[in-house]
Amino acid sequence: MFETLLLEVDPRGVATLTLNRPQKRNALSGQMIAELAQVAAQLAADPEVRVIVLTGADGMFCAGGDLNWMKVQINADGATRAAQARKLAAMLGALNSLPKPVIGRIEGSAFGGGVGLACICDVAVAATGAKFGLTETKLGVIPATIGPYVVARMGEGNARRVFMSSRVFDAQEAAQLGIVASVADDLDAAIEAEVTPYLACAPGAVAEAKALALQLGSAPREADIEASVAALVARWESTEAVEGIAAFFEKRKAAWVVS
Repeated sequence: MFETLLLEVDPRGVATLTLNRPQKRNALSGQMIAELAQVAAQLAADPEVRVIVLTGADGMFCAGGDLNWMKVQINADGATRAAQARKLAAMLGALNSLPKPVIGRIEGSAFGGGVGLACICDVAVAATGAKFGLTETKLGVIPATIGPYVVARMGEGNARRVFMSSRVFDAQEAAQLGIVASVADDLDAAIEAEVTPYLACAPGAVAEAKALALQLGSAPREADIEASVAALVARWESTEAVEGIAAFFEKRKAAWVVS
């Protein structure tokens, strides 16, 4: 049914949703974005699904946005750029508001959009040795559409430590920043410990409690999401984005890099 995702539901109602582009380090392509939006609607409507575990194939969570996809957006017209940015924002919003608990199982690395996916999870657990980074500015772009969810999770002060520098950091720092709740040597056991309590809870009560938490907390407002879309489109139109993506594909340093 899906080309970029794997979905398995066990007899308990625990759905494992796996980003499945291992040859691209599970990077977010246009197709994966569309399929994530589709699966979010499917899981939301399925009364048999009690808990969702979000993970990546082959020991890698998500390397962020697929750079070939970004290159296409940079070369597209304004209307196409805006439409693609809105699809990305809508997918993140659909996953963030799923009426089921979403548990992130993070190993390998979570960069760029991968950090965004970790931040839409209700709780995320990282394997010891996992690496994280909001690496967009190194490419001349910014963490725009993921920004509302990243800042909501970390808080402004913590976000400013890593939001602009493209610095890669380890799982322990990710826990300090609030991206993940814990770091585990035995990731499977840690995920099971997060899943099990929900299987004793009333599903409707869980859904309403999550909705209330989103309402009372700092869930992104529509204006914030529109601002993030506009910011991403503007960055895709910038000379820095053109240079940054070109430098990546040409395997050279971007013009702004100081040796």
